[in-house]
Parts: sequence; C-alpha cells; structure tokens
Amino acid sequence: MRAWILNTFEGLKDMKLSEVAEPQAKAGEVLLRMRYAALNPADRYLSEGQYPARPPLPHVLGRDGVGTIAGSDQLRMVLRGEVGVNRWGTLAESVVVPETDLLEIPNGWTLEESAGAALVYLTAFQAISQWDMEMAGKTLLITGASGGVGVACVQLGKALGARVFAMSRSEEKGTKLRELGADEILDPEDEQWVSRVKKTLNTRIDLAVDNIGGPLFSQVLDVMNNNGRISCVGRLAGPVPEFNTASLFFRRLRVGGVAVGTYGREEAHAAWKQVIQLLGKTGAKPIIDSVWPMDQVPQAFERLKQGPMGKVLIRLGV
Repeated sequence: MRAWILNTFEGLKDMKLSEVAEPQAKAGEVLLRMRYAALNPADRYLSEGQYPARPPLPHVLGRDGVGTIAGSDQLRMVLRGEVGVNRWGTLAESVVVPETDLLEIPNGWTLEESAGAALVYLTAFQAISQWDMEMAGKTLLITGASGGVGVACVQLGKALGARVFAMSRSEEKGTKLRELGADEILDPEDEQWVSRVKKTLNTRIDLAVDNIGGPLFSQVLDVMNNNGRISCVGRLAGPVPEFNTASLFFRRLRVGGVAVGTYGREEAHAAWKQVIQLLGKTGAKPIIDSVWPMDQVPQAFERLKQGPMGKVLIRLGV
C-alpha cells in the first residue's frame, strides 16, 4: 500500500510517499481501507518533535479519517486514540484501528464531513464543557474561529445558547462565520477590537477558547468578565510574550489547557454522543475547506498553515 512515511522529527519536509507493507489487524482491531483523511495542526507539531508523543520511526501521521472495514461494505470513521499518535495513522491507503475507536457515520453526513469531524468537535466540546459552565445567555469568544476547532466551537456554542464572538482577519470568513451562527465578528488586527467589546458592545467575555496564543492572549485577558475562564487549545502564534500573572488576579480569571488525549475511550464516546445531540439541535454539520489528492499532502499542509475555512482533507480511495 501507499503511505506518507515520516522518517525524522525534523518536520514535514522529511515525509515521503512510499510503498509499504499493509498492516495486519490483531484481535480487537480492524483494517480500515481509507477513503478520506483530515489534517490537523497537531500533525505538524508531532513531525517537529513538539508534541508529547514520540512514536517509533518510521511513522504515519493522521488522526482523523473515514473508510471501509476490509472484507465488508461497512463505513466507519475514526474517533480518537493512538492512531496517528503512537501507532500509524490515516495518511495511508489502509490503517489498523481498535474496534473501540470507530464510529458509525452520523445520519445525513457525507464521507467528507465525517472524515475530519471527530478530533475538532471533541476538542471544541472539551474546551467549552471543561468548566461546567451553563452557557445559555453567556458570552463566548473564539480566536482563530475559521479553523476546524474554531468552526466547531461556533456551532456548539450556538447550540448551547451562548452569544458567540468569533475572531477572524478575513471579511469573507467573517461573513461565513455569521452564517454559521456567530453573533459578532472581531478582527484581531483591528487595534480597537478590545475597546469595541468593552465600550461599543458594552459587554465582557465569560468564556474564551484560544486557538492562537502569542500576543493576542493578553488582549483576550483584557476583555474577560469576572470569574472568566480561558480554554487554551492551540499556539499558532507562538508563546505568549511577557505574560504577567497579575492579569489574572482581580477578576479571578482561570486558564485551562485542552487535550483530547486525556479522554478515555468511554469519555470520548460519551462526549461524541453529546456533540451529535447538540449539532442535531441546529442542523449544523462540519465545514470542508478543500479536498486534496493523496500525492499532494505537502500542499495540503501548506493550505492548513495558511488558515483554512474549515477542514482540509486528503482523498485516499474511491
């Protein structure tokens, strides 16, 4: 079979499309003939050695995907687990997956919509739910709102009854985010966005989901309400410079990391069930930015780096 093989932890540049032996399923596992896989920023971090996991090399990236169980016509999507982390992932024509890490395709979803849904929606759900905060009537700010996790947060936040503030530098993406349910669109490059929230909109933020990090994080702190919570999902803009812990004191702000890998299998399945229930309330579905052929995975990762609107997928089979 063909697979994208990572031979070093020096970045995606060392990943090669290669012919390798097809993996063999053991007891409790299935061989999945891949149809589509999705890319995630965490794939890049792992390839650069910036991720806690250090799988044996060579390695195959890819945590999300959908395919057909070998020897049947049953379609399944990958939930989460060690696939693409400590065992070979979905950027291959076939992958072995534990039976307990598979899901049926949600009713009415296409294969493309299913391929990139699990990781981003579980991440968004954990980011919003980890504080046990009743979201109805609360304000929810999402940085990097046009990415996979950002879109999922907009959709889940709306389904939970929150007033959703979505951050995007693109006017076109901002229009799409409004269509998805965002109540307010904020441009992080607008030097007055903090003032706009506090003065023009006359409000503060109860929960922020930060996908960006970097200098923007301190601005996010500035708009938080008393007892506000911040869920940190990503660091696309790098470390937070000159972070002052005093910025947390007087409004009792709380900051928490998000890591879907901390979900056990039962927790992940329970969270996914709640995700589907929430999406069913509004009829929301995953948003696909683009689909790339298998031989263009490097170009697809470049698209991911540019900041897509929704998920970037790889077509692996017919």
